[in-house]
Amino acid sequence: MCAGLSAVQFALAKQFQSAIAAIAVAAILDSLDGRIARLLDATSKMGAELDSLADAISFGVAPALVLYIWQFEGNRVGWVVTLVFAVCIILRLARFNTLLDDTERPPYTKEFFVGVPAPAGGLAALLPLILTIQIGHDGWWDNDILVMVWTVAIAALLISRIPTLSLKTIKVPAGAVVPLLVLVALLAAAVVTYPLVALACALVVYLLHVPYAVRRHRWLAKHPEAWDVPPKERRAIRRAHGVGRRLGLRPPSSVRRAAGAARAVWPRRNGDRERVALPTDGPRMRRSLGRNRNWRRIGLRRNQSRPPSTSRDDQ
Repeated sequence: MCAGLSAVQFALAKQFQSAIAAIAVAAILDSLDGRIARLLDATSKMGAELDSLADAISFGVAPALVLYIWQFEGNRVGWVVTLVFAVCIILRLARFNTLLDDTERPPYTKEFFVGVPAPAGGLAALLPLILTIQIGHDGWWDNDILVMVWTVAIAALLISRIPTLSLKTIKVPAGAVVPLLVLVALLAAAVVTYPLVALACALVVYLLHVPYAVRRHRWLAKHPEAWDVPPKERRAIRRAHGVGRRLGLRPPSSVRRAAGAARAVWPRRNGDRERVALPTDGPRMRRSLGRNRNWRRIGLRRNQSRPPSTSRDDQ
């Protein structure tokens, strides 16, 4: 809450980069407060309500006032736009609190937020200001109308029912821990060296992930068997259900795989087909069968009616 209110004070002093930094600090603190409370065994109903009130100030009121002071000062339409954004943040937080008490939701919904969360929405609304500070005033991000449209669009994402991924439920595989630590170190170096560029790239990537989150949410809703399984098994289920059917592929007619076995179709000499059951390792067995059917290897000739050739001994 103090960080969010400090952002307003920085904006009044025309120190917009410090205002953005203060709201970013509020977002970091918001991601840590719940975990610290659980570690200290200090969770309470009052803490949950205080968290929502602090989010409303830090990510609703503060970004709205920063945008108004930066771009819309003296503009009545701009003031209405900033009011709409602040109200949408508060509505989004109220709905989030009501969903916490809903015990009838499917288990997979814990992996998603309903709409864009408040910290991401508060920072995303400031993306035009970030681009202006980093690049300059010559661009679409400095136009009053486009900034209004952008702010209303972010407000609509906040109160929408579009699913977005919850980073708290993402599990990192054991083999990806080391690359992830390297990536975190690179991101930390980028934030220290180019803070506004790193923040802008992170916001763009987050907004681009929304279509993937919608697709994943729809897939989980249709596959209850994948709700309570580890990520590795979930990927296997996704491959089994989606890859071949989505691409319109069928297994080749000559080889049909069944549970634990493969079936191969071999032509007979009279034109009929003979179906032979092979073990799971189908390609190796087919090559072996192909070698065994070779006429030269077993000493037979294709045309028995042809007279045998005369050898040198016969001559």
